[in-house]
Amino acid sequence: MKFTVIGYWGAYPEKESATSCYVLESNGSTVVIDLGSGALSRLFQYYSIEDIDGVVLSHFHHDHIADLGSLQYALLVQQHLNETNKKIPIYASKDNPKDFQRLTHNGTVGKAYQEGHDLTIGSVHFSFLKTKHPKSCYAMRITNGENTIVYTADTSFFPELIDFSKDADLLVAETSFYKGMDGKKAGHMTSEEVGKLANMANVKELWLTHLPHFGDHEQLYNEAKEQFKGTVRLAKEGLSFST
Repeated sequence: MKFTVIGYWGAYPEKESATSCYVLESNGSTVVIDLGSGALSRLFQYYSIEDIDGVVLSHFHHDHIADLGSLQYALLVQQHLNETNKKIPIYASKDNPKDFQRLTHNGTVGKAYQEGHDLTIGSVHFSFLKTKHPKSCYAMRITNGENTIVYTADTSFFPELIDFSKDADLLVAETSFYKGMDGKKAGHMTSEEVGKLANMANVKELWLTHLPHFGDHEQLYNEAKEQFKGTVRLAKEGLSFST
């Protein structure tokens, strides 16, 4: 199982980069997790449309789904060129029906997931936990039966995240604010909270992602390390984890 960062910014992409987007590979299956602003052009540095077996969306904020329309247009163009008739399933919650309806268009087909029900794509299983965020959002626990990756998506800290992340090989945690800041109203976590989460959940490795556009990201790293003594990394394009 391999997990790769494509986009890691919150809110909007800085130059030559993207907001939230990750790729999971396992036993020949390639799944894109979130498809934020600027993500498709960065994704094409590593993969083609033909490689993609599915997309799983955490929620419908633009910095997680903005390039979905670009993917749909890319599939439409390739259909007209007779280069593909591929239909890519897009998995998301139906909490917001109008948003969900947009998933079925051109070469994509919307498929619903639910908290409490596992989703299986190829050899990996996804389970979901609704997070604390202004728009309905879901964290993901991903396993192939041997190894586990947890992606918090967007959320403020809440105790249920600890059990959901328990003993993960990799925790990919949104880190939108610095120690001492209040992220609860915006539905985001601080570096200190993320470090505490990793420590209490006994994870093996922690990645900080959904990074802010202010301050020094090394400070985020240092503040997380104050709470978690395991491996900590700042997300960047191309960073990968293999099990």
